[in-house]
Amino acid sequence: MPAAFFIVPYDFPQCGRGNGVVRRAVSIDRRVGKPAVIATVMAAVPKGQSSGSEERIMKTSKSHLRGEDIPASSITPREVGTSRRRFLRASGAGLTGLGGAVLGVLPQRVAFAADSAGTGLAKLTAARNTRYAIADKPTDIQDVTTYNNFYEFGTDKSDPARRAGTLKPRPWQIAIEGEVKQPKVYDIDTLLKLAPLEERVYRHRCVEGWSMVIPWIGYSLAELIRQVQPTGNAKYVEFVTLADPKQMPGLSYPVLSWPYVEGLRMDEAMHPLSLLTFGLYGEVLPNQNGAPVRMVVPWKYGFKSAKSIVKIRFVEKMPLTSWNRAAPDEYGFYSNVNPGVDHPRWSQATERRIGDGGIFTPKRKTLIFNGYGEQVAGLYQGMDLRKFF
Repeated sequence: MPAAFFIVPYDFPQCGRGNGVVRRAVSIDRRVGKPAVIATVMAAVPKGQSSGSEERIMKTSKSHLRGEDIPASSITPREVGTSRRRFLRASGAGLTGLGGAVLGVLPQRVAFAADSAGTGLAKLTAARNTRYAIADKPTDIQDVTTYNNFYEFGTDKSDPARRAGTLKPRPWQIAIEGEVKQPKVYDIDTLLKLAPLEERVYRHRCVEGWSMVIPWIGYSLAELIRQVQPTGNAKYVEFVTLADPKQMPGLSYPVLSWPYVEGLRMDEAMHPLSLLTFGLYGEVLPNQNGAPVRMVVPWKYGFKSAKSIVKIRFVEKMPLTSWNRAAPDEYGFYSNVNPGVDHPRWSQATERRIGDGGIFTPKRKTLIFNGYGEQVAGLYQGMDLRKFF
């Protein structure tokens, strides 16, 4: 239970960087000993982010790039993965990210669903692709589904689990628009059948300074991109999420300009790690985790992974994303996990793995690109990752 309430300048996004000063009512959660956002009145001057010239590549150690020092205990308990927002309250630093993969492809039937009671949602059959697996135990599903950041349902970490029952994930359509040869509106069930589903265990890193390990179900976004055939003018992919006040009570709070918008550069969107996601732990996505379809981009902070997507647009210019618009000096367009680039108010050098004991448990070192450097560092060759954060 919260021990105290006070007002402070606070600007945690859903896992990103920003520069607007935000006045928020904050509470102290005794479990974690850090502030928790419970209400927000936010005013920030929208700013774009210039792509500029891409100059120097940041130097990183081989151990960071390989992620070889990830211990077997690093998979977050299943229950931890869901409330990024609850940790927002608990940790006082804000945004999610995923990461940490080990190569090797051995398809198997989903096994994680039997590890706990589950959520009672419909099951999803998927082959486990161990190319994207790590040896650690996954975060407990109770944490994954009750500790969330999903401001459309409230700014408290527990709000999404408590309030997302109003979301109606069926029927659901996703419009594909912009610079494509085959614009189309997909029904969610059609999307589910577009490519074979895979289970991939990814590390998840929130910009707030906490992490999890979650078994997601989906397929590479590239499968959909190839279907719609982008034109030569398509340089970026923009994701627009649902903004329906009848289904999302948190929209009544001026936390951000709704709808929530995110984006990726085209080569990032086409990377095999970028997962169009429909489920976790052998089941369809719970509402509070972004049902019925979301992105998971494991080498970036979690706010880059848009939830409850209704529109995917292919565009020529860099999209003005929600947190970058709200606070451009703190939440950049790229928002790659980077222990060498701190948030203006907290360090990104370490993280607390949800489920790894209490507040006195030592933090673990954060890996460059969340442990996926060997796979994705080439996307940013020649770039100054301090400038293009």
